[in-house]
Amino acid sequence: MDRLFATITFFTRVPLWRLRNIPADAYRRVVELWPLAGWLTGGAAAVTLFIAAQVWAAPIAVTMGLCARLLLTGALHEDGLADFIDGMGGGTDRERILAIMKDSHIGTYGVIGLTIYIILSILLLSTVPPVVAALLMLCADPWSKCCAAQVINFLPYARTAEQAKNKTVYTRMSAGAIMGLIATGLIPTIIIFSLSELPAMLLYGWIAPVVTVAAMIAYMHYKIQGYTGDCCGATALLAELSLYITTTALWK
Repeated sequence: MDRLFATITFFTRVPLWRLRNIPADAYRRVVELWPLAGWLTGGAAAVTLFIAAQVWAAPIAVTMGLCARLLLTGALHEDGLADFIDGMGGGTDRERILAIMKDSHIGTYGVIGLTIYIILSILLLSTVPPVVAALLMLCADPWSKCCAAQVINFLPYARTAEQAKNKTVYTRMSAGAIMGLIATGLIPTIIIFSLSELPAMLLYGWIAPVVTVAAMIAYMHYKIQGYTGDCCGATALLAELSLYITTTALWK
């Protein structure tokens, strides 16, 4: 229970720390429960999108869905994506890249990258019916987080715990934890595709986040020989975006 409370507290703005004294060690293993946080954040986005679509056009509804998730997470992963792009775009060596990513200011690369990510997300999800867009968001969030969580098993942390923004270095997952991670990442997909009339062909899109994460791991290994919290957030969002790109193309 401590790890679940730590996961929700770490990845969202829900103040569960007010209800329970969460030990510091619980935060070292939050990544293996990351998809559970995706149930909450993806669910909030999906419900908001669906309700908004009853009143407004698809692009507005999708934007409201994304805004709901931003409010719930405090733009945690979006901040990571901006810092990641700034670092990789402006850094010429490992030390410079890590220094830029740690800087709280956002640069040109980060602004452009974040803008493109948001615009693409809105436009892609607006090409399918609102109900389909909502279901995709509900499924994509936990699955992308599940895939992105694999980063900590394939790469070492690029800094020390003292240098980390949150003073936490994640513990690598055991085989049992990985199986649980995959299960929690796929449960929404299994339920939704079993109960809805979504074309099974769309499931091919679930391969895209796996490929994206593998490419990100190789890129991070090449550039900084490890990962940071910003890398994890950026990987999750890019994995999710790759799922939207492929599933909306398959829908068409």
